[in-house]
Amino acid sequence: MINPGNSIRWGILACGKIARKFADDLAFVSDAQLTAVASRDIHRAEEFASHYPGSKAFGSYEEMLSSGLIDVVYVASPHGLHHAHTLLCLEAGIPVLCEKAFAVNGRQVSEMIQKAKEKNLFLMEALWTRFHPSVAKVLEIIESGKIGQIRHVAADFGFKAEYDVESRLFNPVLTGGSLMDIGIYPLFISKLLLGQPKTLLATGTMAPTGVDMNCSMATSYESGATATLFSTLATQTDTTCAIYGSQGKILMHSRFHETFGITLTLENGDVEEFACERKGWGYSYEAEAVQADLRAGRLENKWMTHQFSQELMGLLDDIRKQIGLVYPNE
Repeated sequence: MINPGNSIRWGILACGKIARKFADDLAFVSDAQLTAVASRDIHRAEEFASHYPGSKAFGSYEEMLSSGLIDVVYVASPHGLHHAHTLLCLEAGIPVLCEKAFAVNGRQVSEMIQKAKEKNLFLMEALWTRFHPSVAKVLEIIESGKIGQIRHVAADFGFKAEYDVESRLFNPVLTGGSLMDIGIYPLFISKLLLGQPKTLLATGTMAPTGVDMNCSMATSYESGATATLFSTLATQTDTTCAIYGSQGKILMHSRFHETFGITLTLENGDVEEFACERKGWGYSYEAEAVQADLRAGRLENKWMTHQFSQELMGLLDDIRKQIGLVYPNE
């Protein structure tokens, strides 16, 4: 548990684009301090740290973890390295916020969770959308009963990516493909709203490197609801989420996973617009949640539980099996 009078000192493992956004957004988090960043390339770490006064650069993950300078680490490396890097942090006695997708498969997620329990340390998947005010508003509307019972959820996420066999999006060694990078968002929102599916059918088309270019998913639930979900690296899609209820509809505007707005349309024709706060890039909310848990001595977050992450990865495993997506580092 963190001393109430002390700032929470963050370390960032891996210095890519998402790490920069997370580091920027720590400025919106009270009592948060970025004190260390680490890369296998010291020059990259130094360049990164130069943008954040008070942060020390390390050319070794192990050196940062043993430095005594951090209370929690944000793992921002590619998907395929999350398992190894999370275990490295936990073995060093440091709580972890690990970027999504949590790992490559369910076995790895189980090992990460088990290690966190063994070490009595906090661990959470950084699925930032769960903590956005927009999602809180959607859940509030649903719980109010205004749209009745959810009958169908339709969500997509797609953009046109330049094909490059070495890029993280298309390289199987880097756990590429649309599903693990962006398809996880439609899958996440359907799971959050409807729970675990009773049936799941998936189909995909593959890039020449063997990762998925497109992935379509159809699910059904015990409640009688269904969902249609889609991700693609081949074209720009609306990237919206429509939640159809027996008495109305909620539309999460583009891009739904980080949206600034929601439209509620009731069956009587009434329409209401809601503006949603999003500070900075939108990563501060998950950091705030982690800090609250650390201060309270909790080992997992109530909104992103270990079970939720385990079940979500199980769905990703099932989808990959159905579309024939296998990674060399599994």
